[in-house]
Order: sequence, then structure tokens, then C-alpha cells
Amino acid sequence: MTGMMNLYLEKAKVLIEALPYIQRFQGKIIIVKYGGSVMIDESLKQKVIEDVTLLKLVGFRPIIVHGGGKEISRWIEKCDMKPQFINGLRVTDEETMEIVEMVLGKVNKSLVQLVESMGVRAIGISGKDGGLLKVHKKYVQGEDIGYVGEIEEVNAQILFDLLEKDFLPIICPTGMDKDYQTYNINADDAACAVAKAMKAEKLAFLTDIEGVFENPSDPSTLISELWVGQAKNLLEKGNIGGGMLPKLQNCIEAIEEGVSRVHILDGRIPHCLLLEFFTNKGIGTAILNEREERYDKNEF
Repeated sequence: MTGMMNLYLEKAKVLIEALPYIQRFQGKIIIVKYGGSVMIDESLKQKVIEDVTLLKLVGFRPIIVHGGGKEISRWIEKCDMKPQFINGLRVTDEETMEIVEMVLGKVNKSLVQLVESMGVRAIGISGKDGGLLKVHKKYVQGEDIGYVGEIEEVNAQILFDLLEKDFLPIICPTGMDKDYQTYNINADDAACAVAKAMKAEKLAFLTDIEGVFENPSDPSTLISELWVGQAKNLLEKGNIGGGMLPKLQNCIEAIEEGVSRVHILDGRIPHCLLLEFFTNKGIGTAILNEREERYDKNEF
């Protein structure tokens, strides 16, 4: 058998391996949180959007929630201002809020443009539109950090309507309070809130690390899948630190409020979403609720 024929057969095997996953999650809502360094590399951005559009075209119902923190910091510095953070949250005064809204709007429409170029209809929407994300002021250990919002309500019907009309929603994480004041929202928090409100089947965080490790200093201890109770134990043992700590807390909260599975993926790996969702082995960490049937990646 020729080498070219072997190559074709390998491609066929990949498609057959993906088939049970496509069947299993047909019509299911998938929330993808996209941000961090993954947004800066144009080649990686292209591959992430290719993944999401493919999910859409094979029958999933994806929604993107994007950040833009690194681009916001770049513009703040260009304006001769200095970015300030408290516990990982950007201190957002009135002038900073103007820059945040400008940059996030630009990022949002660039993602819409990219998705549309791949033949999928996309709608960019901010948390302000239709009262999608209603917030109140967020405090960090009692400290006022400016126009940073804590989500108190998600108008999920807007998103259900867009999905029903066959659009791919792309959400910009800003919102308004009861007095119609604009607030910046942490993109992880926004993705988690949207996933909970829509009882999403999957919530995927694209990060700068491979996943959750039992021992962060030992790469061989990557956990492919764990119950939400096991995730809590890892937190209690103090095994989780740094930026993974709030992310894992968000994952646990999402699972406990109705999301079936949460995935933590290394967004620096090209096509990480497809590798995690459509292959037996997967590449990241999947967290699931004890009420859910165990999803063993080798079961197929």
C-alpha cells in the first residue's frame, strides 16, 4: 500500500474517531472562553476560530466569550497610563473604562469578521445589549477597584434566540448596573455566568497551561478527567495556585449550577478544541459532576 494511501486511511480513522462525539453532542450548547496570549498570535487565533466554526458546522451550538486584557494593557500604555491590578482584576477608573470598551469592541468585531470569512453567520454582542449581563460593583477584599462588575443576572433568552436563528454569538464582557453605568467584567466570570444561565453542555477555558496537575511541578501528573469532588479536594490540599486557582473555582461553580462538563485546555496547542472534543485521548482536563455519567475518553 502506498504511503499516500496510508495517509488517506489515517485521515479516515480520525473522522471515524470523531463520529461518536459528534453524535453525542449534536445540538448541545458549548461556551468557549477565549482570551489571554492565545489572542495575540494570529496563527493560533485563526486555528481557534476554525475549531469553533467547525463545531458549529457539525451541529454543535457554540458561543464565544472573549477577553482582551493584553491588548487593553497595550493601549493603556500607549496612552501613557500604567495598568493596575488587584488580585488579578484590572483597576478600572473612568478613563480606563473608555479604553476597555474601545478595545473590546474592536476585538469583538474582528472575531465576527473572521468567523464570517469562514462561512458561518456571527453576531457580536456586548453584555450591555438587551441587558444581557446585569451587574453591580465588584469589591476585592472590601477595596473599590473602579468600574469592575460582578454579574448578578444573565438575560439568556437573547442568546437562545440568536442560536435559534443559526447565529454564532460572540460576547464582549462589559455590562451595566441598575443605573445604566458601564462596567468591565472578567471574561472568565462572564463565560461561567453565561454557561450556568444556559445550562451548557460544555464550558471550555483556553489557557496558557496544559490543564490541571495533581502535582504542578511534575508534568506527568496531568489529570485528564476528574469529578467535581476531586477538584474540590485539590483546592483544599493547596495543590492549586496562581492563575489556575480562580479558574478551577469557576469550573466547580459552573458544574454545581448545571453545566455538564468543563474543559481546561492549553490554547497554545493548535486546534486544541478539536483534539479535546473529538479524540479518545484528549489533551486537557475535563471536570464533571458526580450526577453525570462518567465520560471515559476510551469508552468508544
